[in-house]
Amino acid sequence: MIGRAGQTRDGIRIYQEADFAGMHAAGQVTARILDEIAEHVYPGQTTGEIDRIITEKVEAAGATSATIGYKGYQHASCISVNHVVCHGIPGDKKLKDGDILNIDVTTIVDGWYGDSSRMYVAGKLPRKAERLIQVTHDALMKGIEAVKPGNTFGDIGHAIQSYAEGHRMSVVRDFCGHGLGRQFHEPPNVLHYGRPGTGPILEEGMFFTIEPMINLGRPETKVLADDWTAVTRDKSLSAQFEHSIGVTSDGFDIFTLSPAGMYHPTYKS
Repeated sequence: MIGRAGQTRDGIRIYQEADFAGMHAAGQVTARILDEIAEHVYPGQTTGEIDRIITEKVEAAGATSATIGYKGYQHASCISVNHVVCHGIPGDKKLKDGDILNIDVTTIVDGWYGDSSRMYVAGKLPRKAERLIQVTHDALMKGIEAVKPGNTFGDIGHAIQSYAEGHRMSVVRDFCGHGLGRQFHEPPNVLHYGRPGTGPILEEGMFFTIEPMINLGRPETKVLADDWTAVTRDKSLSAQFEHSIGVTSDGFDIFTLSPAGMYHPTYKS
């Protein structure tokens, strides 16, 4: 059982048992929106139209978008296509057959933040992209499986890094997961690489995201002139999946699981 809410010596907030319900509610609103947006991803569709539909769905759910107005950002999603690693800005760009894209949505429900992202494909999924997406999803789940009290954040990063690099892919170092709950971003930084046994120790009641970005090529990125869009320096394809997680007494609780089982473009868990 979780005791009093507080913070660890690393400044990581410890939430109470009752707070898990709030995170589930927010996480499931986000997950349902990500389920429902899949039918709107197809060749010829614009990322701006996808974002408009997401904005409507957030409002229809009685939720609030965490990203509209955040540091000047004006959209309810980030949509990152092909070699865009993260923070892609929705716009007039039309999707082409075979494009892969990450859609990242964060909603606020009764003050709790539900943050998740998934990969989608417009049209036919190319073989090399399919392999990248599968490895990225599996790497995320390897990281989640390392979550339990007594393990460290380095254990999470090592599980992701060793799996991705074992498939001759690279882990982006420039962006990481983060704590959340009643704040969009708070400690800790959740690195997707690392050494076992290093970093803060996981404790029951911690809430955070795990959101590895995996590249087919090298890990280096650069941010474009819009100060948001991050791309791979070598223009290689990039993929990302993200879940919001709570640490339980004996493991983990995933707040943002897909209600429809639509975990990625091939709809396999």
